[in-house]
Amino acid sequence: MEPGNDTRISEFLLLGLSEEEELQPLIFGLFLSMYLITVFGNLLIILAISSDSHLHTPMYFFLSNLSFVDICFTSTTIPKMLWNIQTQNKGITYEGCITQMYFHILFAGLDDILLSVMTYDRYVAICHPLHYMVIMSPQLCGLLVLISWVLFAFYSLLLSLMVLQLSFCPEMQIPHFFCELSQLVQLASSDIFLNNIVMYFGTVLMGGGPFAGILYSYSKVVSCICKITSAQGKYKAFSTCVSHLLVVSLFYFTALGVYLSSAATHTSHSSTVASVMYTVVTPMLNPFIYSLRNRDIKEGLKRLYWMPTMKGPFVLGLRNCW
Repeated sequence: MEPGNDTRISEFLLLGLSEEEELQPLIFGLFLSMYLITVFGNLLIILAISSDSHLHTPMYFFLSNLSFVDICFTSTTIPKMLWNIQTQNKGITYEGCITQMYFHILFAGLDDILLSVMTYDRYVAICHPLHYMVIMSPQLCGLLVLISWVLFAFYSLLLSLMVLQLSFCPEMQIPHFFCELSQLVQLASSDIFLNNIVMYFGTVLMGGGPFAGILYSYSKVVSCICKITSAQGKYKAFSTCVSHLLVVSLFYFTALGVYLSSAATHTSHSSTVASVMYTVVTPMLNPFIYSLRNRDIKEGLKRLYWMPTMKGPFVLGLRNCW
């Protein structure tokens, strides 16, 4: 089958969240604010962890990677949406659409698997505290992140190459604010049976696998916490998991809501609105959840804030010594 971009289509039209003109300034301002908060908040987390030696542990290594992925995740969709609203042009090139779809799948999958890896880290820390630094060695942490990137890079490439083999009608309209895989496949004019098989199998394997790992790890964590005799010990062990549990719940429940809403109402608009939750809202809230619920992160942010003010007098004092 000939690729659909050779003779039939050169661009898609992204219909966005709403076609009403009076709502466009409101949508633009809202999403610009959320995007800036997401980038600024996650960047602060990365800077706090990288600049504070107390936070150079496996847990915060994975958290900094999650923050980086969240910045990239929102950057694949929101800037293009804001540009389309500002220029009043709904078009996106065929190549741009495929590229956006590739990186959206990549970073959504990395979000998923990093949450699973962070759960394993909490499991080792609580259930095997004496062997924690041996098990969660820097080599293993780096290897887990590397495997995650390679795995989802190839998975995203496979799905993108399969979409490239589909044919589309000219001026195809996508009822979404970005090129979402399932909606793009459903709009194809050629046979999509193989695409659906690979897509659903991949969702079960790549999405269900990490989620099953999260459930298994936390079942072991709960079992270990229940064996702790002191109430203070139980509280301390559970408090180390609260932030991560909130992030996991927010990500999976909102992502699940996308599929449940679209399946229940059979309308693309409901799926589009629900997609905002896990593509925009969740990455924006993650820094707040970790910074508000984590004392180490709050201390790291304080040290990051006071670092420029401390640097001036310190450097001045060194010069006076000379």
